[in-house]
Amino acid sequence: MTLTTTEEERRSLPLSVAGVNIRADGDGAERFHGTAVVYNSRTAIGNPLRWGFYEEIAPGACKKTLGEGDARKLIDHDSYYVVSRVSAGTLLLAEEQRGVTVDSALDTNLSYVNDLKANIRNGNITGMSFGFYVVKDTWTTEEIEVAGYDDPIEVDVRRITEVRLIEVSSVTFPAYTDTEAGLRAVATALRHRGDDAAIERSCRNKPELRNLLYPNEVVNREPGRPTRQDDAEPGKTTRLSPNDLINAYGARLGLPTGKDNH
Repeated sequence: MTLTTTEEERRSLPLSVAGVNIRADGDGAERFHGTAVVYNSRTAIGNPLRWGFYEEIAPGACKKTLGEGDARKLIDHDSYYVVSRVSAGTLLLAEEQRGVTVDSALDTNLSYVNDLKANIRNGNITGMSFGFYVVKDTWTTEEIEVAGYDDPIEVDVRRITEVRLIEVSSVTFPAYTDTEAGLRAVATALRHRGDDAAIERSCRNKPELRNLLYPNEVVNREPGRPTRQDDAEPGKTTRLSPNDLINAYGARLGLPTGKDNH
């Protein structure tokens, strides 16, 4: 079965790693600063020991997209809440050795920008995230030592070498801290990978993945056997004939029926 691979993916960072802060520039206007993408940081997507994988973003993965793209800064990945945009000159994304940094204007004429500032200062915004399409990646298998296991465990490792960055967001909920979001992240990555054996292995260990990977799949079942033997005579039907129905209805109304005329 062919799987669609042109899907946006999302990854998140806690604020402690993203280093988010709001500070005034030379003109006294407040700006948003932080890190959206961290290179060479291994992240568990789903459960790598059974149905997920580990993921790393390689240095330089965002270089091309930063030179060609027009990313936006949003709130909770919602395009209604556009804080800034590269082409408008209000969003600066820069690739540094550690990853991609964010420098965004904060237009206080937008009520939701004022809300964003207050939520960051009050600790209600708990992470940074970025939405992207994978252009190039590689998959390998590694053996790792895991506490409680006598033997090394084989895990899949995905290394993303090029992305097309769509947006960066301040988020209330990181993208894959719950099981459902983790399932979606794994399913999207597996579709992009296109390795049938890897897909089946993950689905065996986490059957819920199959519903996300094959939402329109029809389960083939053997047709049920008839309850009557093939050579048996059909039983007499209990359904009334049309004449019987007419007579019964007429009797209810007190009308003469065909039986009364005999």
